[in-house]
Amino acid sequence: MANKFRTLDDVDVKGKRVLLRVDLNVPMDNGRVTDATRLERVAPTITEISDKGGKVILLAHFGRPKGRDAKDSLKPVAEALSRVVKKPVAFADDCVGEPAAKAVAALNDGDILCLENTRFHKEEEKNDPAFVAELAKLGDIWVSDAFSAAHRAHASTEGLGHKLPAYAGRTMQAELDALEKALGSPTKPVIAIIGGAKVSTKIDLLENLVTKVDALVIGGGMANTFLHAQGVGVGKSLAEKDLAPTALRIMEKAEAANCAIILPVDATVAYHFAANAPSHAYGLDAIPADGMILDVGPQSVVRVQAAIDDAATLVWNGPLGAFELQPFDRGTVAAAKHAAERTKAKKLISIAGGGDTVAALNQAHVAGDFTYVSTAGGAFLEWMEGKPLPGVEVLRIK
Repeated sequence: MANKFRTLDDVDVKGKRVLLRVDLNVPMDNGRVTDATRLERVAPTITEISDKGGKVILLAHFGRPKGRDAKDSLKPVAEALSRVVKKPVAFADDCVGEPAAKAVAALNDGDILCLENTRFHKEEEKNDPAFVAELAKLGDIWVSDAFSAAHRAHASTEGLGHKLPAYAGRTMQAELDALEKALGSPTKPVIAIIGGAKVSTKIDLLENLVTKVDALVIGGGMANTFLHAQGVGVGKSLAEKDLAPTALRIMEKAEAANCAIILPVDATVAYHFAANAPSHAYGLDAIPADGMILDVGPQSVVRVQAAIDDAATLVWNGPLGAFELQPFDRGTVAAAKHAAERTKAKKLISIAGGGDTVAALNQAHVAGDFTYVSTAGGAFLEWMEGKPLPGVEVLRIK
């Protein structure tokens, strides 16, 4: 994979002004960062460029501001980042113009500077050529380390790659390597576990995956739509009944591609959508008309674990049930722990991504045991849908 993209191994950064696009979109509460995961992810790239004598100039967005807005300033994030990288991080209160130019001119080799939120300028999201040119003046090379923003063709995530020599940072490189192992040229057989509430948000994903994987496990509310399409009574469960024809079309496409679709064979049913609501496991022929399927049943868990045992590579996006409510997290947690055990035993390459998925793996205390866990929500999903990502394409060696 590495030979398809230019990385930090292909450039000497000493003395160079390095425009480094990172993801600093971290959760905040009262001006304090409440989860530093994304800062920790980009720290190795920042530190490496700094240690090699590059001038690190950070570009990032925060939130969805409509113009300049103090609550979306990156200043408190830069302060938190300084604690993570254990080096001073200077701050400029704009990303272009005189404040940025002065701050960049003041940098010594190895110094780190964070520029203000790129989205304070509407030209960022429009990928405006004049704005790209203004940003490009500040650097000698551009390094992208923000896979999570790579599905957007914005000035700082894609435009700069056409103006300056472009390289993948270490976080981006790790993500691209992991994705290549997952679906690009994976070790077969490959299984995908796709869960979540709605089929409607994952039609493109399912249609792409059935042509790429050997088996596809469908869980969560999505599975109810497939079961309904096959004539199974799903009671009052969440199901997009109008998408029955879509579900059947995906199943036909899977059959033609020789991809096994694995649906639940039993279900955990409750009468209230609430934590610890009384529940019972039922076979598919006995789902109560006034009941709600909130998790896969025990036989389905065994079936999913067997499918994981048969696989060499696992790609996971979405929980198998209403995992945020106990005890309806049991199916997801059991499958996650099983995948983690296989991974630790070197029998499985496991790649997972998406917000709910990361939360579920953390709940099962196994996120650290997977081969790779992507924190990039939309970009990870679009990549799994088989769509080219502008911020990745611009890094390819032509």
